[in-house]
Amino acid sequence: MAPATSSTSRAITLNINGEKHHLPIDHRTTLLDALRERLDLTGTKKGCDQGQCGACTVLVDRRRVVSCLTLAVAAEGREITTIEGVAEGDELHAVQQAFLDLDGYQCGYCTPGQICSAIAVIEEHAAGWPSAVTDDPGPEAGPPPLTPDEIRERMSGNLCRCGAYVSIVRAVARAAESHAEDRTAATKEAAA
Repeated sequence: MAPATSSTSRAITLNINGEKHHLPIDHRTTLLDALRERLDLTGTKKGCDQGQCGACTVLVDRRRVVSCLTLAVAAEGREITTIEGVAEGDELHAVQQAFLDLDGYQCGYCTPGQICSAIAVIEEHAAGWPSAVTDDPGPEAGPPPLTPDEIRERMSGNLCRCGAYVSIVRAVARAAESHAEDRTAATKEAAA
């Protein structure tokens, strides 16, 4: 009887920043390595490669994940957004603009992960998700105030070795205000 053969690779399709990418890949390849080494999307950074620093944060189905701990095959069929896909053409995302305006970066190495994480933080907050510092996590209370403590807690998975945390917190707060204004305007427009 012949031994069963097993393969450790197959062809997958990744939907990244609205584009489909078809590639043969080893099942053990992380999403981070697929992005950087196979698809030349080098905006996502490899920091600790252990899920501790957040430099590799990307959005998968609009939720943040550390791509160094996510297998590429697990992301197949899902919507992946990297820092390269955050802006709308030449118009920066509100988070990107706030980081620029308020110096929410120093060397810039952690900035792509910080920005992707901040986008998810703002969405999570708007949806009413509590954090470890939220006073009243009851759904009837609505989203808690997005205080600096809330922002720091929610962004705590992203490290900045340069220490730009004060500016990062201000940038996230400004982008969250912009997001809230956009949501209010959209609600009024829909009601009209």
